[in-house]
Amino acid sequence: MSKDSQIQKLGKLTVGELFARFPDEDACLNHIMEVRYGLRHVCAACGQYSTFHKLADRRAFSCARCGHHVYPTAGTIFQDTRTPLQVWFYAVYLFVTTRHGVSGKELQRTLGVTYKTAWRMGQQIRVLMAKADRFKEMQGHVEIDEAFIGGYRAHGKPGKGENKTIVLGIVERGGRTVAKSVPNLRMKSVRPFIYENVKAGSAVSTDEANIYDLLKSAGYEHKSVNHSKYEWVKYNYRRDEWHHTNSVESFWRLFKNSIRSTHIHVSEKYMDRYLKEFTFRSNHRGMVNAMFDLLIGSV
Repeated sequence: MSKDSQIQKLGKLTVGELFARFPDEDACLNHIMEVRYGLRHVCAACGQYSTFHKLADRRAFSCARCGHHVYPTAGTIFQDTRTPLQVWFYAVYLFVTTRHGVSGKELQRTLGVTYKTAWRMGQQIRVLMAKADRFKEMQGHVEIDEAFIGGYRAHGKPGKGENKTIVLGIVERGGRTVAKSVPNLRMKSVRPFIYENVKAGSAVSTDEANIYDLLKSAGYEHKSVNHSKYEWVKYNYRRDEWHHTNSVESFWRLFKNSIRSTHIHVSEKYMDRYLKEFTFRSNHRGMVNAMFDLLIGSV
């Protein structure tokens, strides 16, 4: 059975099915070995196609021909962990089945580990999500919008607020979402991220912010809507399409609500990890719980 067909078959993975599939440490380790190397593969030591057998006293497999040891968790988020692999697998499952994310305190209560361990596990899983979420550059019609996360609004002062993290999001209509934090809202900070992810010639919808003014000269079909004048949608007769930023604003609405309800606060230092977590779920939501296999396969 191919990897894609396995993912499709496991699209409705439940908690009961998860623990039936991975009832103990050995089952989890066998799965990591299988997705990384295969239980039968060409041995790096002897160069022969061989079967590899689990060793009883360590997280390793031995070549049936020469005895060379392979450690499937080496170089992964599971390396040197004292937490059982079954607990790790359940934590990954929680991350892919939630809508609003999983906080460190929730992991602590659910997994029965210390808060320090739970926090570290959550951060490692977010890094894994970023690694697994690889796509080609966007094309077609995309929406771009900036947002301000956290911090506070200085009393009596204008502007977006103080001590906030600035983030930029790009949504491809009918496609994927990417987002990252930026140091400021200047063209030199924003444009490289857009150029890297959006193919020239694509239709781009933004608000009226002047940081997007040079997109048209860079080869994009750029149209903006002026929110300050209560303009929310604009029709492009030449290309027969509507320009608005509703999709990317919906992503920011979900992200902000999740920060407030689940995480309370996210520091600027780790903001990109949380953004990668949410964009991963957004990009793979059609796979339902089969995102679990995608993540484990990316270790």
